[in-house]
Amino acid sequence: MRRLAFGWLVAVGMTAAPPAAPNPARFQLSQVEMAVPFELVFYAPDEASANRAAQSAFRHIAQLNTILSDYDPESELTRLCATSGEGRSVPVSDPLWRVLSRAYQVADLSDGAFDVTIGPMIRIWRRARRLHELPSPEKVDAARQLVGYRLMRLYPEHHGVELRKKGMRLDLGGIAKGFAAEEALRVLGEHGITRAMVHAGGDICLGEPPPDKPGWVVALVSPRHGDPPSGYLCLSRCSVATSGDLEQYAIIEGRHYSHIIDPKTGIGLTDRSLATVVAPDGMTADALATALCVMGPAKGLRLVEKLPGVAARVVRAEQGKPEGKTEEHLSGRWRDLPVATPALRGGGEMRLKSEARDPKSEARNPK
Repeated sequence: MRRLAFGWLVAVGMTAAPPAAPNPARFQLSQVEMAVPFELVFYAPDEASANRAAQSAFRHIAQLNTILSDYDPESELTRLCATSGEGRSVPVSDPLWRVLSRAYQVADLSDGAFDVTIGPMIRIWRRARRLHELPSPEKVDAARQLVGYRLMRLYPEHHGVELRKKGMRLDLGGIAKGFAAEEALRVLGEHGITRAMVHAGGDICLGEPPPDKPGWVVALVSPRHGDPPSGYLCLSRCSVATSGDLEQYAIIEGRHYSHIIDPKTGIGLTDRSLATVVAPDGMTADALATALCVMGPAKGLRLVEKLPGVAARVVRAEQGKPEGKTEEHLSGRWRDLPVATPALRGGGEMRLKSEARDPKSEARNPK
């Protein structure tokens, strides 16, 4: 088994050694892209074909980053933002169009709880968390004037995008990783590799299950940092995303502020939340996980129940309640998801993480 793994990873798959020929062998490779470790776990006939497929997938993720990054001053996204307020639509590439189109759909469904135009707010709260200092009401109000998904106009006939106000900034942090993981799984499939899993921080995209197994074992994040997983699912041919503030938050003036911001108020969430979504594709799972944290359990799960093939779990601890006191809320379909048995878990599992980021990349690009 070829592996270049990070310390926090737990092996996916059910055996420690590759299956005997002529069965495919299990490979596990990891590389930092988009400031998070992207982990590929899959079954291939030999090491040469495994390396070719993995290299193609990693190259594709790196290429997507040149399109979707809000850090890269030369990215297509950054160049699009530079046209804000010019009163014209700009034709964009197919990957950026697909991401922005889905982002708009989820924004519309969630009444703006998920909103990629939130970039100006993200910037001031990055600084606030870094300095442990609340942004001034004037700065928050100025940022709010530039946020609103309806200020982003989409023109399907020529894949054009218009940002209507000068100073608008798009941030795809709540959807880009899900899209990239989904695309990496597609690239592996083009190389004939269908029994595969792609893990990118808090996002997992699953293909066909491992040989002779009903699915991939996914360990669910506990709402309390450092605790063992709160459950195990056995899944395939779907995507899973977790969003929350277990790892990205700041205590400012004695109050807990999440890195997740409510687009309507311009303030980081103060009720500690952890949302996990299972959906047919990576973008939907990724974006909805963020939206559910903002919407709250009741409203968020009502939305989930309307969406085909989507299930969700929301765990919330409200401000003022005793430490460790949380409430779990499940959608109807969540209760029907297959649970991994202890025997199936014996060979290890993939642990979801709450939007994990590579520490070295985080130091270079504070978010």
